[in-house]
This record gives sequence, C-alpha cells and structure tokens, in this order.
Amino acid sequence: QVQVVESGGGLVQPGGSLRPSCAASGMIFSDNYLAWYRQAPGKQRELVASVSSGGTTYYAGSVKGRFTISRDNAKNTVYLQMNSLSPEDTAVYYCRAGLSRPYWGQGTQVTVSS
Repeated sequence: QVQVVESGGGLVQPGGSLRPSCAASGMIFSDNYLAWYRQAPGKQRELVASVSSGGTTYYAGSVKGRFTISRDNAKNTVYLQMNSLSPEDTAVYYCRAGLSRPYWGQGTQVTVSS
C-alpha cells in the first residue's frame, strides 16, 4: 500500500523560508517521478516543481529562482526549499509520487502573512 505524507508547512512572514518534506512508502521511490503542487483558495491546483527519477527538475515560472526541489532516495523523501516567500505563495501544498499512476498526499498548509 502506497502512502504519501507531507509535513513542514506552517506560517511564515513575507521574505521568509520554509522547507516542507514528503515521505513516500510502499513504492520503489528511486524509480518514481515526484512533484509538488499547490492549491490556493478559489484556484485550481497547479504544478510548482518536479524532479524525475534521473534528477531532472522543472519549476513553474512563478517560483523559479526561489524554490528548489530535491530528493533523497535513501530516505524516500522529497523536499521543497522555499525562499523569499510572498503572500501569493499561500496555499495547500501537495506531493505527487508517480507519473502514469500518481499517488497524492493529504497536503500541508503554507501561509505567508505578516
């Protein structure tokens, strides 16, 4: 049974940083595509960043240069380092594991506010 669990969200002031993490089990982690999505209130879920099994990364234009996705296959964990956060980054952040047959976590709330 595949389980995907996010953690590390929270409340941060504008300009601050957070590093949510996502642990996946029940799958061959190193073989899988991993991605972070986010969904703000009243908006559609959008892709933020992804990393392939080979380490190729992709970033949405709105986060490029501020966010970094990384994976630790030994810990079955993917991270999203988020710097220079702004209120527009406020959303529930979801982890996706797998490309053709994706599994999703329950999400972690990130709120950027003074």
